[in-house]
Amino acid sequence: MPSLTAVTIRPARRLAGRLRVPGDKSISHRYALLAALAEGRSHLAGYAPGADCRSTLDCLRRLGVEINEDTAAHTVVVLGRGLGQLGSPAAPLDCGNSGTTMRLLAGVLAGHAFSSRLEGDRSLSGRPMRRVIAPLERMGARIDSIDGHAPLVIHGVHGERLRAIAYTADAPSAQIKSAVLLAGLHADGVTSVAEAAQTRDHTERALEAFGAAIAHRSPGVSTVSVEGGQRLAGRTLSIPGDFSSAAYWMVGAAAMPGSRVEISDVGLNPTRTALVGVLERFGARVRVEVTGTDAGEPRGTVIVEGDRTGALAITPAEVAALIDELPAIAALAARGGEIAVHGAAELRVKESDRIATLVAGFRALGFSAEERPDGFTIRGPAGAGGVADAQGDHRMAMAFAIAALAATGPSTIEGADAVGISYPDFFDTLDRLIA
Repeated sequence: MPSLTAVTIRPARRLAGRLRVPGDKSISHRYALLAALAEGRSHLAGYAPGADCRSTLDCLRRLGVEINEDTAAHTVVVLGRGLGQLGSPAAPLDCGNSGTTMRLLAGVLAGHAFSSRLEGDRSLSGRPMRRVIAPLERMGARIDSIDGHAPLVIHGVHGERLRAIAYTADAPSAQIKSAVLLAGLHADGVTSVAEAAQTRDHTERALEAFGAAIAHRSPGVSTVSVEGGQRLAGRTLSIPGDFSSAAYWMVGAAAMPGSRVEISDVGLNPTRTALVGVLERFGARVRVEVTGTDAGEPRGTVIVEGDRTGALAITPAEVAALIDELPAIAALAARGGEIAVHGAAELRVKESDRIATLVAGFRALGFSAEERPDGFTIRGPAGAGGVADAQGDHRMAMAFAIAALAATGPSTIEGADAVGISYPDFFDTLDRLIA
């Protein structure tokens, strides 16, 4: 799809069709990183096509990893260098817009005996990094930053391994958990991470897929542990469709009575699928069929049919399991529903301040929208249309596009090219589903 700084969305009565979304972004990052640390060749099918996952591949190449891509087939072949054997980069590592690349790679590089500099774009440079710096420094690395923000200079340990730690997360974060576990692979002893609310567990499943032994414990607090020094082996793996990308079509169908969308070969990891219950509470008909499992990651088909609109409240206890889907959930109000989200202050430190950006964009489209420190309330229906600015945030651009379908006139989404971060073909697919 050509780069588009703005797109026009015209009103539509329903969404209908069958599709497959791009490969899962979270899994793609993790498979690429672990393939680089493994011994032997890994073949990754269905690798996510967006700019974020390309940033991970580009950084790994600068660290001496041989990577071959077939972009048309979305396959990546990685020749692993082995645990602790990445090469010292000759130039800074550009993470682009990808917080996952920066935080997870920081965990990997903490265990290497050289210094490296992780940079990012303006958005990434504004996101908080102290939460990953603190545990990695406890493990023995030294990390320079600009007041807790990128660029990060990672000074790995020299002549010894990292120290294993038992880390209790201040706030649920799959990225921080993953960074600590990846550093734990390079540590002396057993490293554990405890979370009050379980976050997505793709890293744990991926570690096991590449041959690492992982211990789990959940007596009220979810804890995962990894012993350092374990050798990883190259694997042939297939990446399912990205559930967070599928969320926009699921919400679009649920918000527009008479719609029916079928999404095939999508990831159905139970730490990612809380949206299904949310849509059912809203009044949609949802059918989920698991058709297989690869490397511990279930996949299958999701069918969503719009039936009626309603009111919905997302509580603080639900936020960790829905953090990437909350912008999409806001668009459920398109035909007249009401969506209230509480306890989601974490949205303010994403690719944009997603609370402020979301509320401003929905107001511009004619919705009633209220901003709170930790959330928002959106009331539909959409108005006559307007101009909504995505502020360079891919999830904002997609949420505004779905919401704008219910307007009574055309709407413009500025910064629409941000979808290239995770879903380059989003607007082409949208055109097909409303044709």
